[in-house]
Amino acid sequence: MNRRMILALAVAALLAGCGQPKEPERKEVVFSILSAESQASAEDDWAPFLADMSKALGRPVKAYYGSNYTALVEAMRFKQSDLGWFTNQSGLETVRRSNAEVFARSVNPTGIDGYEAVIIVKKGSGVTLDRILACDRTLSFGMGDPKSTSGTLAPMTYLFAPRKIDPATCFKTVRSANHETNLFAISGGLLDAATNNTASMDRLRLLDTDVARRTLANVEIVWRSPRIPEDPLVWRKDLDPKLKKQIADFMFSYGVGNTPEAARQRAVLEQIQTKPFVAANDSHLIPVREMEATGQLIEARNRGDAAAIAKADAALAQVQKERAALPPS
Repeated sequence: MNRRMILALAVAALLAGCGQPKEPERKEVVFSILSAESQASAEDDWAPFLADMSKALGRPVKAYYGSNYTALVEAMRFKQSDLGWFTNQSGLETVRRSNAEVFARSVNPTGIDGYEAVIIVKKGSGVTLDRILACDRTLSFGMGDPKSTSGTLAPMTYLFAPRKIDPATCFKTVRSANHETNLFAISGGLLDAATNNTASMDRLRLLDTDVARRTLANVEIVWRSPRIPEDPLVWRKDLDPKLKKQIADFMFSYGVGNTPEAARQRAVLEQIQTKPFVAANDSHLIPVREMEATGQLIEARNRGDAAAIAKADAALAQVQKERAALPPS
């Protein structure tokens, strides 16, 4: 190919690129929310907060409701959402895969910082932790969303993996559902045991309805994990810096103060189960990274995989080094 033809092709390619229309900038801000029970229920809880946020930002704020965390991770990855509330594990995946970063975290409305993964059974059923760990394939078991920290990662890391237990071969049946579904399934006797967390149970307790009281009265906890950090909020790294500042100014002042308006805002936050948000960064995810690396190391040792052991050992050492470097809390 001669130089004249190469030049002509280069010019044509440049012109073709210039002629392609730019992707239009979205006017609204899109907030990712897990609709754990139903979208209608989530909309009722979140609508006042999103309306206040829209007013503060001077632009529409719309919710992106997903029935599972994979949908929320992918929405941010493909820029269908701008920020959102995630679990620690799904937040970690969002940071890794969706060009995102932690900028805030929730605060437990009970005043206790953090929550615990639990395994629950129907009260009076006679199902104990020892019977669950017997793995005789006689029990039905409910796991959480595969990307749920308390519903899957914590029980695997702290309970099952150290004992070389694979739930798929341990129980008669295993099904994956959100915490609310598992809670009602245990209360109704549809499952023998299931994962859950103390935050989900506290949310139901705060409703203080007949159904909530009956449900909680019918379940008991047979296992608790070490304490897990509160949930992170993440946003896309490539958001306009001015928009980030607007969002941060709104989030970290909302519900703060002694004015009647601040009191109203705190009531709105109670609907979404948090006290006023506080600033955070990616170091918030260090505990879940440590949990993840510990689980991977245990699994590698169980398999006797020397290469995987070395890789997981190095990952765990790196996370522990980062944790040690954090300033005292």
